[in-house]
Amino acid sequence: MLQVKNWTVLGDKEKSQQTVLLEKVFLEIGEKEIHCLLGKNGSGKTTLAYAVMGLSRGEKVSGKIFFQGEEITKLSADKRARRGITMAFQEPARFEGLTVESFLRAGNKIINQAEIKEVLKLAGLKEEILKRKLDDKLSGGERKRIELASVLAMQPRLIILDEPDASLDIIVYNELYDLILSFREKLGCSILLITHREEAGLIADRATLLDGGKVIATGNFRSVMKSYCAREGRKEKCRCGGRWKTKQLF
Repeated sequence: MLQVKNWTVLGDKEKSQQTVLLEKVFLEIGEKEIHCLLGKNGSGKTTLAYAVMGLSRGEKVSGKIFFQGEEITKLSADKRARRGITMAFQEPARFEGLTVESFLRAGNKIINQAEIKEVLKLAGLKEEILKRKLDDKLSGGERKRIELASVLAMQPRLIILDEPDASLDIIVYNELYDLILSFREKLGCSILLITHREEAGLIADRATLLDGGKVIATGNFRSVMKSYCAREGRKEKCRCGGRWKTKQLF
């Protein structure tokens, strides 16, 4: 589905020096694969996600990106979106005065009412929410679900989720993992999940660990997570094994 080859990005120059944000990064995601991207803050996870989406962050030096066999290195973000790549950001957007329905239609102007209902169902939302405004009266969980619904409305082939479980309590992020599995089942899409949570390994197929802009490890989630825990001095807390038992929500 996706290949990132030899991707190198430099940051802004400071006092005649230029930092390396990503160095010769290789990332590969298969069809219908949930791939976790792990690493501490500043390791390059979001920079890599931006690169896949075609968004500017730093100065690209070398590398190529392929999506479904086509090189997309020079394509703009909107052209990548038309090919089926979409991204949900860590902090969901707020648009004062804009209704939820208008927000969902913004990414897919030809979506019909039946498809909107299906998207809401997949995201665990009721139809009544369509008339509500995207403001601070929505709960954090509602905003996350609306953001995910907007992603689904685009009918993507690859979804990039930038720490969707951030700032959620244990009940809500457990529900989130069920939703992610449902998205893959219903859409047949691949998912790049950026996260710090060990629980994500219960739904992940594979993982990649970044540190200092370099790929340190890639493979099955459990082995990569153990490398992450060891590097961060949290080995005694790292308990990752088993599989997620999906609830039949829909």
